Amino acid sequence: MKNLLIVYHSQSGNTQQLAESALAGCQQESGVDSKLVRAFDAVLDDLIWADGLLFGTPENFGTMSGALKDFFDRTYYPAEPHKLNLAYGLFISAENDGTGAVRDIDRIAKGYPLRKISEPLIATGTITPEHLQQAEEFGQAMAAGLALGIF
Repeated sequence: MKNLLIVYHSQSGNTQQLAESALAGCQQESGVDSKLVRAFDAVLDDLIWADGLLFGTPENFGTMSGALKDFFDRTYYPAEPHKLNLAYGLFISAENDGTGAVRDIDRIAKGYPLRKISEPLIATGTITPEHLQQAEEFGQAMAAGLALGIF
């Protein structure tokens, strides 16, 4: 059994909708246990439990949310001895283009170290049924990759 952790922050509800859709996709895959945790509630033990990660954030002022940054701040140094080397993917809800959030998360992830396994899912503007379908497929693809040992 592989473990997939989804860490996200949402203030308006947009990123939460994407996170819940990604979780629904993960749960379609057998052989993978998935867990959805708000960034302020996620801790080092969650990272140690995980075999793969999905991070979700709104784009705030051209970067990730403060809550996701707080998660990274709280776990970065405590995670060092564990040499995690986990596969990860990103989903962003953005009013702009989301690239600032992607850039900043990718820079932090290199230090853990984490391995980016896909292009990010960036949902711009109002969340639509198409965005939710994409998030579900994104979660299912990550879970399938873990189940098959690809990541």
